[in-house]
Amino acid sequence: MEMSMEKPHVAFLSSPGMGHITPLFELAKRLVLHHGFQVSFLVITTEASAAQTEFFVSSTNDFPPDLHIINIPPVDMSPILTPDMFVLTTLCLIVQESLKPLKNIILELPNRPKALVIDIFCTQAIDVCRDLDIGVYSFFTASTLLLAFSLYLPTLDREMEGEYVDLPEPIQVPGCSPIRTQDLLDMVKNRKIDEYYWYFLHVSRLCSVSGIFANTWDDFEPKSLKALRENEFYRSIQTPPVYPIGPLIKQEEVVTKQDAQILAWLDDQPLNSVLFIAFGSGGTVTSEQLIELAYGIEMSKQKFIWVVRKPSDASASASFFSSGSEENDPSIYLPKGFFERTQKQGILVSSWAAQVAILGHKSTGAFLSHCGWNSSLESMVHGLPMIAWPLYAEQRQNATMLAEEFGLALKPEVVNGKNVIGRKEIENVIRLIIESDEGVKLREMARAMMESSKKALSDGGSSFNALNTMVNMWKTHE
Repeated sequence: MEMSMEKPHVAFLSSPGMGHITPLFELAKRLVLHHGFQVSFLVITTEASAAQTEFFVSSTNDFPPDLHIINIPPVDMSPILTPDMFVLTTLCLIVQESLKPLKNIILELPNRPKALVIDIFCTQAIDVCRDLDIGVYSFFTASTLLLAFSLYLPTLDREMEGEYVDLPEPIQVPGCSPIRTQDLLDMVKNRKIDEYYWYFLHVSRLCSVSGIFANTWDDFEPKSLKALRENEFYRSIQTPPVYPIGPLIKQEEVVTKQDAQILAWLDDQPLNSVLFIAFGSGGTVTSEQLIELAYGIEMSKQKFIWVVRKPSDASASASFFSSGSEENDPSIYLPKGFFERTQKQGILVSSWAAQVAILGHKSTGAFLSHCGWNSSLESMVHGLPMIAWPLYAEQRQNATMLAEEFGLALKPEVVNGKNVIGRKEIENVIRLIIESDEGVKLREMARAMMESSKKALSDGGSSFNALNTMVNMWKTHE
């Protein structure tokens, strides 16, 4: 690997999972293409999903020459991992074991990086970089509200007895919108389990970094950004500077032959008429819920593209580590005759589709999504309202914010006492977002957010300026 000694050099390190890799990689590319940097992108290869492997293999030809991929050697996790571990525990153990040679990996780079940009689950790197006198920056890949909550968590943990979910009132995050206990991040719902330990461990180190990048922009989350900058609590814990540099979303993606056929079908559909349905790279629904969703889609009679994945009754994040590799025959688990009855109405896609290309098509009118932060940003950037269908992690919190605070999404209602959204409710909400006046208003709000995001990223915009501030610091820091 050859590196220019004149160009400033920054390294990146992401935990596994496309939801974290994608935004960090977009920032890495931006530094190389627009700011004249050298970037070393360190990739944890242990237990990598097929989607991650495919991403790095298929994109290699398109990488700019100053963006170097450094694969961290895989580790045998069989003595450590057990089948009953939650996703975050598994992920954090993989990161912990993979980063043991990090110091040597950094020392072997042709020249010392000015900084290392990590995501929230790679904080082991902080101690390594302190020894090497390299500044560490966190890229927080979720909402700024979750960032504010995460910075508040050590205080909450110290001051609170019992479980947060049992609190009678919503949690009042300093200076931010309250978070209802039912919307809390999955990892903090039980303080006695490993997932809580790992999440707490990583967020408690957030104040040790030199700065925090946020994948948002000033006009999208003004309240929580203002709190992080001005609220007395965040000043008292010495919160590092927060740089809102988003929205950074996937710009290019591999368009397969199947994707090309989907886009050709979209070309023939009326403007804003198609509902895109996808639950992210790791999300799954239960067998019962999948049946209700299928009937609801069919009954709505609206055009659709549905990225359908094998259901799981065990976990909503069941495909996190198998993403892109699942064998999948929808005819086995969808209602009998569904495919035949809906052939003219829509398209079923097995497991994976070119999401950005579909969301950006003029015929796509709305997005039924799990409300992962990347997918939410992609929806906003393309001016599409959402049907909010959260599954795990912080997605319930995102859904509430998008629907109730920003007016950019509809939330289907779960009937009391049931864990399943019924087909009639699904039919109604799909019709509402695609063909009603309320749907038109939601679309107008989403289009306004699209224009706002463009302005933030353009020359002189808030996100453009925030990144420039950091770039200039790195360029002048010896």
